[in-house]
Amino acid sequence: MDEFLVWNPEEFDDVKQISIPTANVWVPDILINEFVDVGKSPDIPYVYVGNDGLVRNYKPIQVVTACSLNIYNFPFDVQNCSLTFQSWLHTTKDINITLIRTPDEVKEDKNVFMNQGEWELLHVLSKYKQFSVDSNEYYAEMKFHVVIRRRPLFYTVNLLLPSIFLMVMDIVGFYLPPDSGERVSFKITLLLGYSVFLIIVSDTLPATAIGTPLIGVYFVVCMALLVISLTETVLIVRLVHKQDLQSHVPQWVKHLVLEKATVLLCIRNKKFCPLLSQGSDLPLYKENNMNTAVRCNHHSCEGSRDTGRNLSLGMTVRDTSPPVMDSILHEITSIRQFMEKKDESREIAKEWLKVGYVLDVLLFRVYMVTVLAYTITLGTLWSVWQNA
Repeated sequence: MDEFLVWNPEEFDDVKQISIPTANVWVPDILINEFVDVGKSPDIPYVYVGNDGLVRNYKPIQVVTACSLNIYNFPFDVQNCSLTFQSWLHTTKDINITLIRTPDEVKEDKNVFMNQGEWELLHVLSKYKQFSVDSNEYYAEMKFHVVIRRRPLFYTVNLLLPSIFLMVMDIVGFYLPPDSGERVSFKITLLLGYSVFLIIVSDTLPATAIGTPLIGVYFVVCMALLVISLTETVLIVRLVHKQDLQSHVPQWVKHLVLEKATVLLCIRNKKFCPLLSQGSDLPLYKENNMNTAVRCNHHSCEGSRDTGRNLSLGMTVRDTSPPVMDSILHEITSIRQFMEKKDESREIAKEWLKVGYVLDVLLFRVYMVTVLAYTITLGTLWSVWQNA
């Protein structure tokens, strides 16, 4: 309202409105405090002036403004950006800022918002206040709070679901036999795939020095869980192949793992693992599978079946020369030692494999509890944010 641009329409052929070049009319220096770049707008050289002194300047302004973003809940975040209109030079004696429409009308007006993009307009809040630089002069300002919400469907499909699928496959990978090398290669493939996935989505996540979005923490923890899963697999595979050291399982390990842990974990048939009975990977040598047992001395060598010790082969070697007999005896002794050593190696393999299977079940359940606790924590944080 310009009190110097008032006239009586009856004195000027009932003219109530005219257009005047903007350069010929005083225009207030109303600016937006959040400006970070020069405003871009089409050049409209005229303003409308009414006979009551109302000057209408319909020049649209496209501006780049600074907005304090809260990215903790990305991509389910709601942002509140402010636009503050005020005059830098004139006080309320010269310029006073008010709304043409009521605050409720401004709050519910969404017609001018482009609703097909990434953001959804919730409402616009307006607030008027006066502030003073010194005790005698007051300045007026009008602040608009534009509340917008991000549409999370794109980020959910491209970020959250692939990560969840990889974590589910990591859990399924525990059902592979620990004594085979397939589990290690499977876990390494998952870890490599997740690393490539993080490289791809790194440009999608908002980068700030103030804080990290919750989804970024989620990705890091998922990567850590994959590393822990791979480490557990490597340890179990090394344990079930510990028979290479030719050392038996210590008694305290047998007591804790094969007796206490099996009862605690409710594992059936605690003395013999069910998977060991298959014998696919470890063809266990049993002494009763030997068809014959050979007994020799310096003068004779006779063989008998284990089930019939009284049946003699009837072979005497008295006429055989002593050098040949010593050679046969040496070969038989070597075979016997080899079979005993092989049988001992099989027993060691059985013991360590039992321990490996029990520890694998234990670590798998601990891993599942960790994943469950992590899921509950994320759900709790999400609920707290939703309620806030």
